[in-house]
Amino acid sequence: MVKMNVGIIGGSDGLGKTLIYYFRDDFDVYITGRNHKKGKQVAKELDVNYIESNAGLANISDMVIIAVPMQHTCDVIREVAPFMKAGSVMVDVTSVKEEPTKTMAEVLPETIEYIPTHPVFGPRTTRLDNQVIVLTADKKGKWYDKVYKYLESKNMRIIETTAEKHDFMMSIVQVLTHFSFISTASAIEKLKVDLNETEDFESPIYNLMIDMIARIVSQNPYLTYNIQSMNNNGPHIRNTFADAVLELRDVINSGDDEKFVEIAIDATKHMGDIKNALGRSDKAIGALNYEYGILYESIGQEVGLKHIYSGKIHVGILESLDNKTAVLKDGNKVKKLRIANIRILLPEELHQWKIENSNTLTKSISCVFPKNVHVETIQNTVLNINNIIDIKLTDAYNGPQIDDKFISLTFEVTALEKSDIENVIKLFTGFGGVIR
Repeated sequence: MVKMNVGIIGGSDGLGKTLIYYFRDDFDVYITGRNHKKGKQVAKELDVNYIESNAGLANISDMVIIAVPMQHTCDVIREVAPFMKAGSVMVDVTSVKEEPTKTMAEVLPETIEYIPTHPVFGPRTTRLDNQVIVLTADKKGKWYDKVYKYLESKNMRIIETTAEKHDFMMSIVQVLTHFSFISTASAIEKLKVDLNETEDFESPIYNLMIDMIARIVSQNPYLTYNIQSMNNNGPHIRNTFADAVLELRDVINSGDDEKFVEIAIDATKHMGDIKNALGRSDKAIGALNYEYGILYESIGQEVGLKHIYSGKIHVGILESLDNKTAVLKDGNKVKKLRIANIRILLPEELHQWKIENSNTLTKSISCVFPKNVHVETIQNTVLNINNIIDIKLTDAYNGPQIDDKFISLTFEVTALEKSDIENVIKLFTGFGGVIR
């Protein structure tokens, strides 16, 4: 079957690069990038195709995805519009929608469909399942239903709205939150506060807040600035926030407790479903505390720790733990891992990893059992021993050397280590067997 060509302009960085992971199994993916050397390297690593020309990519693609920095989006739309083939579709993935939508409507011919979109997640997102994507098409052609069904098949949360409504909502979801978070981070910097010193005093809510602030301020500052400056609702949003901060400051500085209570109550009422908000935050705090508790109880034991971004798994003895770091020892190697970036493997996950990554040991064990022994019970019990991979009955013997009331059974046992084989032998003797 011939696969559809998907071209990603800006596929060597950021969200454009992330999209490769989602599309490469379903489509033939082509990418461009500003830095050809880097773009070719990314294409080679991710097993997709690299084209140096945006126009050339547009000319061969059934779907062209514009994933360049948002300040360049409209320019790139104009650049490639004349080269797109009839019957194809253009998609953009910027977080403002009014200007890209207007530009596509102006420069694309009737034979080219366009679907402005906003995936409301960042490059660190590892799966599409349950992620939000907004579609702001001002008209729907044959491609729209195909795209919608594809996103639906990935279990995404699809929102259909206008570009204007989208940008207003993003002025709350992004402009207001980013502005307030960066303002808080800037205030902490101006106060010359050492955040490490606050750890002894921090509450779980404070900890979550600092993590969320750090997540925002660590983003590309040019991207964050463009989210602020390119949303037409930005000035009104920032001015309203500044007014609210100044009002609250003046109320507290003047000692007007009644006015403060009034503001706080009105703000709380407007927050909506407080119970759900408390439940979600309790869940987040509980998850953090639960995993830390599991790690703490595992000190001195063998664990598997998976890095949530790279996917790399580290296995060893958990030697120590503090608020930020887990220390893992594997033989003579000591590895320090940030707790925020790892999750502990479930026992079955660790077992499977060992099967796939360790040198296994196979040994035949012959044992004399009473004739009425239940073979399946022996096998099932052995498989419950840690690090046993498989057990097979290879021979059953009842010859001259064996008493008529007994039978000699030979099992082929596969395990991870010699000590695991020895545990099987102990189990056999516990069943009343005699090793031959």
